[in-house]
Amino acid sequence: QVQLVESGGGLVQAGGSLSLSCAVSGGTSSTSTMAWFRQAPGQEREFVAAIFRGSRSYYGDSVKGRFTISRDNAKKTVFLQMSSLKPEDTALYYCALDNRMILSSIGDPIHYDYWGQGTQVTVSS
Repeated sequence: QVQLVESGGGLVQAGGSLSLSCAVSGGTSSTSTMAWFRQAPGQEREFVAAIFRGSRSYYGDSVKGRFTISRDNAKKTVFLQMSSLKPEDTALYYCALDNRMILSSIGDPIHYDYWGQGTQVTVSS
């Protein structure tokens, strides 16, 4: 059974930085697709970033140039380094994993089989 546990959320001022972590246990490999999504109250879950099958990284338009996704295969952990944070980045951030992802579906949450419980990020103005 795959389990994902996020950590690192919190309150930060606009312009600041924050780093999220997602520890993975269970059925995962170095070629799994790992992603971050976020969801603000009353809004749909939004694609933030992903590492497709353990190699190339992809980002949502709203975070390009500010967020960086990375992974440590030995520690089975994926990270999201967030900088130049804005109040509109405030959301519950989720880690997701899929072992059969195709590139065209990477930004669609419905295609991910495993999810963490989420960690709250709040950016004050």
